[in-house]
Amino acid sequence: MTFKVKDHYFKKAKQENYLARSIYKLKEIDDKFNVLSKGDNVLDLGYFPGSWVQYTCEKVGEKGQVVGIDIKPVNKKLTNIKNVVLLESDYLEFSDWKSLTPDGKFDVVLSDMAPNTTGIKDVDQARSLGLIEKIIYELPVFLKDEGSLVFKIFDSNDAQMEIRNLRKIFKQVKIFRPDSTRSVSKEIFVICKEYNA
Repeated sequence: MTFKVKDHYFKKAKQENYLARSIYKLKEIDDKFNVLSKGDNVLDLGYFPGSWVQYTCEKVGEKGQVVGIDIKPVNKKLTNIKNVVLLESDYLEFSDWKSLTPDGKFDVVLSDMAPNTTGIKDVDQARSLGLIEKIIYELPVFLKDEGSLVFKIFDSNDAQMEIRNLRKIFKQVKIFRPDSTRSVSKEIFVICKEYNA
């Protein structure tokens, strides 16, 4: 099955000067679940190319901050935004969180990360889950008490089990598939609020 790369959301993103169509996924999530607020410190893991950073920095305003981390080179199209800090790094190798925010912790953690896909369903699902498991393991390091986590994952039985486990550490856990998600995609988004650190 194929899809048209230059679909409605792709064209819309170009017209509105966003770096990727994925902006509309985060916008739908935020409109429905109220994840982002003025003054929030936000960590965006795997931010590249940066449409989520573009949306988030507008939502948190001048008193908030967005830190984007990706293994790809820093996107220079975003470096002139005052409340944005971008790092070229594997987030698991980064430890100096206090250099980025006073207590080293964030109000919201976002992840639109996806693994390099093989086309083999089980392998791709396992790789996607592996990325998220690493984030969840690190949450006590960089997510504030009562904070929120939003992430993308390829749906599977193991992913559903991990989502059930998240209900032990978050008061609210919701699964959402934005309208802007391509019909052929197996991705879902998980919105977790009120972290019990």
